[in-house]
Amino acid sequence: MDDLGHETRLPAGAATRVVSLVPSLTEAIASTAPAALVGATDWCTHPADLDVARVRGTKNPNLDAIADLHPDLVVANKEENRELDVRRLRDRGIPVWVTDIETVPQALTSLRRLLVDVCRWPAPQWLADADRLWSTDVPPRHTRVVVPIWRDPWMVVGHPTFTADLLARLGYAVCAPSEGRYPHADLAAIDDPDLADLVLLPDEPYVFTADDGPEAFTQVPTRCVSGRLLTWYGPALLEAVAGLHQDRPSA
Repeated sequence: MDDLGHETRLPAGAATRVVSLVPSLTEAIASTAPAALVGATDWCTHPADLDVARVRGTKNPNLDAIADLHPDLVVANKEENRELDVRRLRDRGIPVWVTDIETVPQALTSLRRLLVDVCRWPAPQWLADADRLWSTDVPPRHTRVVVPIWRDPWMVVGHPTFTADLLARLGYAVCAPSEGRYPHADLAAIDDPDLADLVLLPDEPYVFTADDGPEAFTQVPTRCVSGRLLTWYGPALLEAVAGLHQDRPSA
């Protein structure tokens, strides 16, 4: 059964034709069994040389194009993809495996189940390396951070989310002015030294840049970071520790 408890039946043997509707999972599959990946969304940007059929976006996949690829399996995610699209694919007789990930340990367990138990591929070395890298205890926090994911209106990362858990395992405490996984917020409420020591501005889903984002904050310092390192589970986990530790504020 997938992460949501839905039974997914695959043909006997290893999966040989997989379509991914999730950028993180696309990277994971391409790094594990590249020949088996036959389709991905337009948002699947890693690896950079990915050369597979494109099936439109995560929220509006082209179901006919997916069906034409005759996949053994389509992989999706509870947060990134619509239940309606998953249901319509299943109604066509296409097996769909849905992940549900809110913590780093969940990500590693889910990826192992998908890649090894479901697709029946050999366990990849990158997954073993990620297991070792992230098997340490959660450290004391060193920095309170706000992580906007959109502006006009402003939205920030809250709890429970994969990003908040990942950052906690690097010593960052994700703060938000209200409860929820991705609450809306007034700019004044997040540009507040009583709330946070640092604002991390990722380049996805909103593309914050040095010229678009930092100028809005006058009270709390900002740093632009890779959204992939904050939100992608899979091989990106191998880069996240070094990449995000570099973003610690100076003493």
